[in-house]
Amino acid sequence: MQLNDRTDFGLRLLLTLTGTAPRRWSARELAAFHGLSFTHVQKVVQQLDAAGFVVTVRGRGGGVALAAGTADRSIGDVVRALEPHVDLVRCLRDGESGCVLDGGCALTGVIVAARSAFFRELDNATLADVAARTPAVLL
Repeated sequence: MQLNDRTDFGLRLLLTLTGTAPRRWSARELAAFHGLSFTHVQKVVQQLDAAGFVVTVRGRGGGVALAAGTADRSIGDVVRALEPHVDLVRCLRDGESGCVLDGGCALTGVIVAARSAFFRELDNATLADVAARTPAVLL
């Protein structure tokens, strides 16, 4: 299983915001701190804002801050929001299987169980839990 770059970046940004709350960061500061492209950070911040994990304020003195309650959200919540299609294999995608075994393959159940276990683990840790154990984000 591999998360896409946007999810990886989003998790890192949220850990930084959690560890430094209530500080507001500009997208440029976040990009520089994480060594990421400013354009990528902007896109991820937009996604995080749309999902309600951050609040953004435009203009002088603006920036990105953690939304109320976000620190208590699970890592699984974030991954689900940023990766809505964690299908792992084609047969789990609606109408896209193209597999001759579709509907009669026991592998599907194994893959679904693995995905469930993956999210169960991610749901056991909140952003606050992980940020507290990540000294690099506690500036």
